[in-house]
Amino acid sequence: MSDPRNVPSVSVTYARTGGSTTSNEMGMRAMQERAYEKRGEQYLLIKSPPASGKSRALMFIALDKLENQGVKQAIVVVPEKSIGASFNNEPLSDFGFWADWSVAPKWNLCNAPGEDGGKVKSVAAFLQSDDRVLVCTHATFRFAVDQLGVEAFDNRLIAIDEFHHVSANPDNKLGAHLAAFMARDKVHMVAMTGSYFRGDAEAVLAPGDEAKFETVTYTYYEQLNGYEFLKTLDIGYFFYSGSYADDIMKVLDPAEKTILHIPNVNSRESTKDKHKEVDHIIDALGEWQGTDPETGFQLVKTPGGRVLKIADLVDDEAAKRDRVSAALKDPAHKNDRDHVDIIIALGMAKEGFDWIWCEHALTVGYRASLTEIVQIIGRATRDAPGKERARFTNLIAEPDAAEDAVTEAVNDTLKAIAASLLMEQVLAPRFNFTPKTPQSTPVEGFDYGEGGYDPKKCNVGFSEESGQFQIEIKGLAEPKSKEAQRICQQDLNEVITAFVQDKTTIERGLFDEEMVPQELTQVRMGKIVGSKFPELDPEDQEAVRQHAIAALNLTQKAKEVALSGMDDAQTGGNTALIDGVRKFAMDVRDLDIDLIDRINPFSEAYAILAKTMSEESLKQVAAVISAKKVQLSPEEARNLAKRALRFKQERGRLPSITSPDPWEKKMAEGVAYLARMKQEAANG
Repeated sequence: MSDPRNVPSVSVTYARTGGSTTSNEMGMRAMQERAYEKRGEQYLLIKSPPASGKSRALMFIALDKLENQGVKQAIVVVPEKSIGASFNNEPLSDFGFWADWSVAPKWNLCNAPGEDGGKVKSVAAFLQSDDRVLVCTHATFRFAVDQLGVEAFDNRLIAIDEFHHVSANPDNKLGAHLAAFMARDKVHMVAMTGSYFRGDAEAVLAPGDEAKFETVTYTYYEQLNGYEFLKTLDIGYFFYSGSYADDIMKVLDPAEKTILHIPNVNSRESTKDKHKEVDHIIDALGEWQGTDPETGFQLVKTPGGRVLKIADLVDDEAAKRDRVSAALKDPAHKNDRDHVDIIIALGMAKEGFDWIWCEHALTVGYRASLTEIVQIIGRATRDAPGKERARFTNLIAEPDAAEDAVTEAVNDTLKAIAASLLMEQVLAPRFNFTPKTPQSTPVEGFDYGEGGYDPKKCNVGFSEESGQFQIEIKGLAEPKSKEAQRICQQDLNEVITAFVQDKTTIERGLFDEEMVPQELTQVRMGKIVGSKFPELDPEDQEAVRQHAIAALNLTQKAKEVALSGMDDAQTGGNTALIDGVRKFAMDVRDLDIDLIDRINPFSEAYAILAKTMSEESLKQVAAVISAKKVQLSPEEARNLAKRALRFKQERGRLPSITSPDPWEKKMAEGVAYLARMKQEAANG
């Protein structure tokens, strides 16, 4: 068995400005201040990473709505009881705010006994009372709306934490209730999510409802750049063969504070006996010394003589698991780094779980949900004294050539790569693209590198403070409508999510040697933008497509530059992404959209895959994918024909099927395919 080499797919280093952890005179951190500025909006959506202070931001906004905006009561809705603790009493006036946040014990229904359905009476009693704040779970709220009707909540603020649990799918009760509230239009709403995606397959809200929300976006880059201690975050996927429990010690460092998520029992990676897996991991770490009677933590002595405290959240015995869970949440130990060393979990310790000391989030098996991956990574991205580096590792089973399930294994591999590509995008600084024209001028607050701004070139500026790039691109289409502008400013990651999750796209991008990059960047991305935003006109769809592919490809080129000069990819990083974007832009002299469209967004992912996976497995994956001969579909042919029309407008001739340029040849094939279809239809 060959040792997997630690090659992070990306390593991002942050400036540690302290900006995101410093409070203003009202006790608000940067994200909270930004959200509070929008407190007058009836519908507010806060997209902000884990640990950025969303719950306190809501307290500031809710208190203003209750005091100054005529809102009668505030109802805070959380996905599970444990998260209700985030909304306990807070003496905000101690830090400069004009009021304190207080919830009467009887109105924090997360702490009340009884079933969610039985708590509806409490909700009804609250609505009749003069008290101002209630906290309950999503389930309690759903039952309450079912029984009391949406009109019972008129003139209240409904605040929904972990908003990605909602879906526009008619089967999602909470989503249906929210649509009814918005149709009636008599409540205020604040929605909060730490994930950047509107769910993984289904939109959270219908487009018409979503358009009513004013969005506050606080990026991962702003959050991590403004930390005091955490400097570098590594994200990697690593392959193993055989049982993961045999290979786990190659990536699990007992010296690091770790949350280990073992695979779901139904997944390919699972041995189907989760308890044996936990026992095996504990055995691999050292010699079991017994259980701490107070906390329930497993005590394990390492070969070096250190005693590790391991919290087992996989145990099915409720009393044991509850004791361990309670010990982890004990506020007396919140700032005690030595309280626990390793947490082993299956479905727990994801969203809302706050352990600031976590340095390594290690996940076995791919997770189909990108939202879940963001939540897991969020466990390691807390700031804590002495914690300079954090990492997320996804341990994935290598496809085994002898396995019947090799196709399923390939799918898992592709999904893991898609998740990694997406996280690189989420963690990078924000891209603002502008067309390069003779009138272009530098933007205030941006550093344009050593030579400064050059009016004759395409310039790349970077603002350390805001964590944003300002990039000039020749021939870039500008979004015209307000909605297209909003998508280009805030939702490019949504578009990239859909693109990298598209199975055909990622298969061909990684393994089809004959694939012309423009097929992906123009045709596939064009199709995805068209289906995701059908309300936009073709010009705006093209502008969104160009902005999204530019963001994805510039991140990939930056990573390539960053990794190419390193002898040991494991130590990668420094200011890699920022330097890489600048270097790529300088090397090509002029950045234009045609050049960006000629880059395969997956080439760098393949280079990393080739380093981390055994050659035999890589060949096996390639063989499975190349066996699927991709036929041109009528829809793709039409898309190619549209591109051919644009080509004709620019060049004065149609693309030639004999052209040495593979992209021109591909467009000509699309035109010929359509002509053949028309002929066949005419001939009956």
